[in-house]
Amino acid sequence: MITQKQKTITIYALPLVLLCIPLVGNLTSNEVNWSASDFLIAGVLLFSTAFLINVVRSKIKKQSQRILICVFVLIVFTLIWVELAVGIFGSPVAGN
Repeated sequence: MITQKQKTITIYALPLVLLCIPLVGNLTSNEVNWSASDFLIAGVLLFSTAFLINVVRSKIKKQSQRILICVFVLIVFTLIWVELAVGIFGSPVAGN
């Protein structure tokens, strides 16, 4: 059985694993071209999402509410990521 501490470590380790994917791509291919600011922004987004999910896990007792809030956090994260990447809403911070 997984303990609370192991779950928390897993939640915070996942962003590091996800950031390793573009890092390896940056080092091995000319197709991936991330700058230091790209890694910083991605890290802030990933770790803040992990933090919010961890807070929801620890503070919300009802399983249905916990799942609903975590899904909402993930949807917001995805919309921000997509907006920064390709600009689906046309905001001034939109990527190209």
